[in-house]
Amino acid sequence: MNTSRSTLIGLSNVVICVCLATASILPSVSFAAANQFSLPLYETVVLKNGLTINLMKQDEVPLITVNAVIRTGAVNDNISGLANLTASGLLLGAGGQSKLKIEQSIDFLGASINAAAGKEGSYVIAEFMSRNSDALLPLVQAIIINPDFDAVEFEKLKQREIAGIERAKESPRNVISRYFDKLVFADHPYGNPVSGNSDSLATITVDDLKSFHSHYYQPANTAISVVGDFDTNDMSKRLETLFGDWQNSEQIKQPDSAKDLPVLSVANVLLVDKSDALESTFIIGGMGISRSNPDYVPLTVINTVLGARFTSWLNDELRVNSGLTYGARSNFVAYSKSGTFQISSFTKTATSKETIDLALKTYARLWETGIDQATLDSAKAYVKGQFPPDYETSSELAGLLSDMFLYGFDKDFINNFESKVDGLTLKESRNLIENNFPKNQLQFVIIGNAAELSDIAATYGKVKQVDIKAVGFYPRAPSLDAAH
Repeated sequence: MNTSRSTLIGLSNVVICVCLATASILPSVSFAAANQFSLPLYETVVLKNGLTINLMKQDEVPLITVNAVIRTGAVNDNISGLANLTASGLLLGAGGQSKLKIEQSIDFLGASINAAAGKEGSYVIAEFMSRNSDALLPLVQAIIINPDFDAVEFEKLKQREIAGIERAKESPRNVISRYFDKLVFADHPYGNPVSGNSDSLATITVDDLKSFHSHYYQPANTAISVVGDFDTNDMSKRLETLFGDWQNSEQIKQPDSAKDLPVLSVANVLLVDKSDALESTFIIGGMGISRSNPDYVPLTVINTVLGARFTSWLNDELRVNSGLTYGARSNFVAYSKSGTFQISSFTKTATSKETIDLALKTYARLWETGIDQATLDSAKAYVKGQFPPDYETSSELAGLLSDMFLYGFDKDFINNFESKVDGLTLKESRNLIENNFPKNQLQFVIIGNAAELSDIAATYGKVKQVDIKAVGFYPRAPSLDAAH
């Protein structure tokens, strides 16, 4: 068992919304008329206590996935890393069963239960054979509602997490996105690193976990999605029995993530010194889009041209044509109210400026020459070809339902995906590029030997230099990474 995420009725007590789709031919999305994929039929059940339950029957294999998401993550940290440590701590014993007992039960049944937090959500994910649901569903309930947060096990967990941060900094690619979020969002909640830092984690106590759990782990703040081989009516009754008496407690205080988003009016460079580095690792970008953005799908197509496939512009120029790197990519990292756009790669220290300049030159093609029809058609075909396999398994479908709850988009993302891809025109692509891809005042994070990179960094913007061994991920002020 690990703690990583990749990505858990009586009708008188509920409000029911049934979301219809065509009959399933594939074990994931269904194949309807005109080659359009749609989300399989599922039911959304809301208990009196506000708990949202999604039930999707997929009986091709005798497996069940439970994906429970709670609306709390790093954005809610009052001590950096508290949400993630709380989620990981759910597995330290629950409902009077010790961590060892839980692990033995899971292993004996060939199941898995994982827990972790992200930027805005905390997750408990279980996968097991359908015949073992009587044993596993109550265990999932205990982990979510009644964690023990054993003090001895917690101290071990805390030390593992602190050591994990230190190990992660040995590989710049593991941590560069944390530096980039902090550079872009600064003291906005989206700048909070999920992992926390070694100093902040050291201050967290069992009482902090209990308080955080009590405040945010409430039924009205939670959705449990169950996908797999089960009888829907039976599963509804079982989940109501398990979770119907779960009570809300205090009023939840959520940050307004749409408020006080930074305005990036200056090109900034965060130079992270790793004196023993033989290469430089970099991200270039700026503000991006929210996950519920109505143009999320067409922007995915455009970004595929730029940097989201092996034959993308960035990979062609930086890897295939010039041999400057083994890989270059671009992507939107979307949260509920905002996000970032990132171009990322790495190269030998000696070729750092050449590689960054070529990445910028390639990026500028979006505006200077744009996308031609043949390239757009190729990207559309690629995106549609990659789309169905993303939702083939029960775990992928359960994760999708959790994301719909957390980020505020609906089944139209699946049902209208191909039509949105097909509907993207060259004219619309130009408008989307102009309005969604950051063009000016770009932000840079460069990790490498600062003695050899400082002059290069200065050519791209205002430079702030930090040591990778320093606590946190952008210590512009002592409190930034410690608490919010």
